[in-house]
Amino acid sequence: MSATGFKSGVSLLLIARLIADNAQLETRLVEGPEWLAAADAEFSLTQLDDDLHELEWGSENDPSLLPRVLDEVLKPEAALISDQGFDLPDVFVSDMDSTMIGQECIDELADYAGIKPQIAGITERAMQGELDFEDALRERVKLLAGLDEGAIAQCLAERITPTPGAATLVATLLEQDCRTVLVTGGFHHFADAVAEQLGFERVVGNVLEVEGGKLTGRLAGPVTDAETKARVLREEVAKAGQGALSLATGDGANDIPMIQAATYGFAYRAKPKARAAANGRIDGGDLTAILTLLGIPQDDWVEG
Repeated sequence: MSATGFKSGVSLLLIARLIADNAQLETRLVEGPEWLAAADAEFSLTQLDDDLHELEWGSENDPSLLPRVLDEVLKPEAALISDQGFDLPDVFVSDMDSTMIGQECIDELADYAGIKPQIAGITERAMQGELDFEDALRERVKLLAGLDEGAIAQCLAERITPTPGAATLVATLLEQDCRTVLVTGGFHHFADAVAEQLGFERVVGNVLEVEGGKLTGRLAGPVTDAETKARVLREEVAKAGQGALSLATGDGANDIPMIQAATYGFAYRAKPKARAAANGRIDGGDLTAILTLLGIPQDDWVEG
């Protein structure tokens, strides 16, 4: 999890909100590691509500140590570091696969072609940042050549399910007048249906080329990649006006530029590189943790 500071007078100040069991936090602080004592870092931890806590990182401390304190000492199930406080976002841009839904669509579609292990292996390496995203995408799509287009609808009906908390997160943000955008390195054939189900107002993704009712193994149009995702977020923030706050969620390496560009960039059960790039993360629990960390009372949540 990345950390930056904002100036309070002449000092840098960081605030972290975290969701963790209070008793476990107290035990972990008492049993803190030697390196923390040696760092002589000063911070205060306040319980805000049930399992929600707020940590004020001393302005004299090294800001780069705060993520390590969270990961190795406090070990919350979800956390958000902010250098400008916590407020409602004006724009929400999210990845789809393994973020808003629990599956990787191309892997599940490949199962209908009998090649899921082959494609899933490439997907995993691409999400870890070990392969060029566009090359890996085109390679996987090529392997689907000849698959009947009807397999897409069947896959949607049989395999694709929203991530726990996704519908409530989107519905609540919409109620708070937040613009919602689904941007995916996956495909419009899936994303349009997911967006309609969850309530996203705009969809950006790739298009599978179809001829004669079968996949050609090619994409139609430009590829939605990591830079596309970041560009979409910046476009939406610009439309929202000066001072607009943004929220982004994702899990893979191709989400990193978008996550880093957001005011609140969350890595959801993410790959290590994406997690390290984010100032927010959810390792346990569901996506409603974002609402809790942003300070939206549960009475104001809207069931999607």
